[in-house]
Amino acid sequence: MFGSGRLALAERYAALLGTAGVERGLIGPREVPRLWERHLLNCAVLGEAVPQGARVADVGSGAGLPGVVLAIARPDLRVTLAEPLLRRATFLQEVVDELALTGCRVVRARAEELHGAERYDVVTSRAVAPLGKLLGWCMPLAAPGGVVLAMKGSRAEEEIAAARRTVRRLRCADPEITELGSGVVDPTTRAVRVAWADPRQVG
Repeated sequence: MFGSGRLALAERYAALLGTAGVERGLIGPREVPRLWERHLLNCAVLGEAVPQGARVADVGSGAGLPGVVLAIARPDLRVTLAEPLLRRATFLQEVVDELALTGCRVVRARAEELHGAERYDVVTSRAVAPLGKLLGWCMPLAAPGGVVLAMKGSRAEEEIAAARRTVRRLRCADPEITELGSGVVDPTTRAVRVAWADPRQVG
């Protein structure tokens, strides 16, 4: 999962989350003992659904989950961490600089501010908003052949049902639930994958 030379980076990132991340209110103190199983490994297995060399945007990146983890585990990716709040964006930039994540950049912006300016192969998010609202923010960032890959838990089916109208309005294909990390994390990581219904119609 974390290849040669990358595990040390993941360990350093975990240490930053457990210290500065807690001090700045980005991670709850109770999360520190379970940073690896609940956060780092949970996010790292998302890489199973990300193509080689993809351009990735992590919307509402917060403390860098899953964006920073993907950048550590998959140095082949080009990752943009989009985060509007200053204290979070500052923390993310410090992490990127300290870990020398050359394929990763921080953009202090809401997703809507990037509409029309940038397109990505994969747009990720974790604990940002219900699927319907999230698609309105994220689908305009997806390239014609790109996808939104939203990390969701046990309510994924409910969120898909509630987002039906938005899915039709945005001309998305039917959302699919993907189970990731079998044999690696328990429970597995659930992600909702949404592509365009007809990539040729994407402006």
